[in-house]
Amino acid sequence: MDLGVPGRRLYAYTGGKPFDPRLPCVVFIHGAQNDHSVWILQSRYFAHHGRAVLALDLPGHSRSDGPAERTVAAIAERIAAALSPLASPRLLLAGHSLGSLIALEVARRLPARVAGVALIGTAAPMRVSDALLAATRDDPAAAMDMINVWSHSPVIAPFAVRPGNPAPGFNVVWQNLRLMQRIAAVSGAEVLPTDFAACNAYDGAIDAARALQCPALVILGSRDQMTPPKAAQSLIDACAQPQVVLLAATGHAMMAENPDGVRRALASFAQQVFAASAV
Repeated sequence: MDLGVPGRRLYAYTGGKPFDPRLPCVVFIHGAQNDHSVWILQSRYFAHHGRAVLALDLPGHSRSDGPAERTVAAIAERIAAALSPLASPRLLLAGHSLGSLIALEVARRLPARVAGVALIGTAAPMRVSDALLAATRDDPAAAMDMINVWSHSPVIAPFAVRPGNPAPGFNVVWQNLRLMQRIAAVSGAEVLPTDFAACNAYDGAIDAARALQCPALVILGSRDQMTPPKAAQSLIDACAQPQVVLLAATGHAMMAENPDGVRRALASFAQQVFAASAV
């Protein structure tokens, strides 16, 4: 499904079912150098359990018109403009990593429409090391390797010959690396440094969290090396109505590492906020 206007079109996956604007809608916002497919398990669950689903490709990523926006605020403006015309009664914004910062800014722009915000693998500020920022510009292959090592729990043994993964033939590390490589091939090499620079430069998370007019769910991974749980505390403290779920033995790429844990937390939160907004 396409949202927005020609030239600024955003692609949204609807979870394998036609989009129904009469239903409460879960909007999934992915992180850096990813696309809507990182939400495939969660988005399909919601679409088949009574919710409308929009799993977005960020501007300049995969099927959405580019270029990639350079700031969190600019990305949020594009998304808010695309969501505004929808007739969906209420929205739940679920953002991962960079997407969590974008979700905060979208909620600030659409306060009357947003019933809840789920911040997954989040931090404030979301600083990126100088070495990784340089690698995204100068050696993207090495940067992608570093990102995938740090994004997964150490017990998974990234890039090992016999990694510990959920099932035979299913390797979450290689799967995410291939996705990042495909985005670079389809959308251009500038997406990687642009995304990580946007994370690093954004300093509005605390103010945006204080401005929330809805409940916030914060989902953290106990083994997250990219956004450790302690890095989210200032953001949690800034929210007026925070709920926190800590997923045990889970790294940053938690939608693939612990899909059931993420799904359960989101489903419980969605039931709560949509029921409250219907009163």
